[in-house]
Amino acid sequence: MVVGVTMVNVLPGTERKVYSELKDYYGVKDIYHVFGEFDFVVIIELDSLKELNDVVDRIRENSNVTATQTIVGAEL
Repeated sequence: MVVGVTMVNVLPGTERKVYSELKDYYGVKDIYHVFGEFDFVVIIELDSLKELNDVVDRIRENSNVTATQTIVGAEL
C-alpha cells in the first residue's frame, strides 16, 4: 500500500466546490480543510505509486486548484 498526503491550494471562494469534488476521487480516504499555507490536506491510499500519481495528477488538473505538494509513504 502507498499513502500520499497531498496539500492543496485552491482559488478563493471555491473551497466547498473543490472539497465536494475531491472527496469522490478514487483512493481519497480523508480530506481536512486547514488554515495556513494550504487549504486542504488530502489523504490518499492506493496499491501502487502509479495509481497515487494518477490521482495527484487528476487533482492538479482541477481548474480551481492552484498548487499542490505531495509527501509519499509506504508500508514496511
